[in-house]
Amino acid sequence: MFAELMPLLAGRTVLITVAKVDDKTLRVNVIPHGKADDDPALSTPLTYTGSPEELDAELGKHLAGYVQTHQQTASTLAEAKATMEAAAKEAQEEAKRKKATVKSPPTTAVEPASAPSSASPAPAESSSSSASTETPGLFPRTTPEPAPTQSKGGLAL
Repeated sequence: MFAELMPLLAGRTVLITVAKVDDKTLRVNVIPHGKADDDPALSTPLTYTGSPEELDAELGKHLAGYVQTHQQTASTLAEAKATMEAAAKEAQEEAKRKKATVKSPPTTAVEPASAPSSASPAPAESSSSSASTETPGLFPRTTPEPAPTQSKGGLAL
């Protein structure tokens, strides 16, 4: 029984309790206590109930399976944690790259945007001065009338 517990004891303390359930039955609890930063899944206890003869014959096998499962869980959790940390680091680097990329284009995008805006008033001025010589369109050109406003406070109507 204790040979099977040795791999589990390598990184933690294991508490074993034995209680009498009735005249012919015992309950054995194997409770691993890990470090404060361990995942709670690594502290899942094993409880085995049976007659003293059954416990003598079977408990060692069950402990061996429990310890193997415990080690696989610890390994899987360590791999998952390493993968998540790597993904988080990669995501942070990607965010930094995106920030650097986003900061660069607006300075170049402002220059082309300002050039067309300065060029657009010139054609508008020439089109308004030559409007009287153009052929009339389907709808006559009229200047919009200003909307009447209320003279004393309140909302404009």
